[in-house]
Amino acid sequence: MSWAIIFQKWLAFGRADAQTRKFLQFFRSARSLPEPNQLKMAANGSPLNAVYEAGYQELQSQMSAAGATANAGRPKNPPAAGVQMQLASAEQVRRLERNMPWLATTGSVTPFIGLFGTVWGVMDAFSGLGEAGSASLRVVAPGIAEALITTAAGLFAAIPAVIAYNQFVSQIRGLATRMDNFTMEFLSVIETMYS
Repeated sequence: MSWAIIFQKWLAFGRADAQTRKFLQFFRSARSLPEPNQLKMAANGSPLNAVYEAGYQELQSQMSAAGATANAGRPKNPPAAGVQMQLASAEQVRRLERNMPWLATTGSVTPFIGLFGTVWGVMDAFSGLGEAGSASLRVVAPGIAEALITTAAGLFAAIPAVIAYNQFVSQIRGLATRMDNFTMEFLSVIETMYS
């Protein structure tokens, strides 16, 4: 199961990174704030889509609420858009972290499960030695070899899980930083447009 999670996450993070680059390129090349659907079509799969949509919707609701007041056409509280974007960013990070505890648990527990199997197998091999009544390596070797397979299986699951976990945590942090930076960039664009 950990190998399946590793491949799924590897593909998802690769796609998210590529789509985030496209998203930022499209956003920065637009002369005004594009519709969220335009960005989704340009870069579907980027976590920045949800972050942008949250900020854009908050901005639009403020603009429509301003309506016929003296501040018509201006957002009432631009930092509120930043708050909505931070909430959407936190939700995207939570989504990216899905199944990460499984990898951490696999990486820390499976060596001990393998070791337990090894100890059990060695005890069984020595028990067979006592029943056979001879102290020959031929009697004990097959049981010990089978016991060591459980250690190898545990390490086969644990080592990739630990490596992938550390790599994915780094990628999640990178995407979270990009979402925070994008939120600041969005607020800067709003300030420039409506100052």
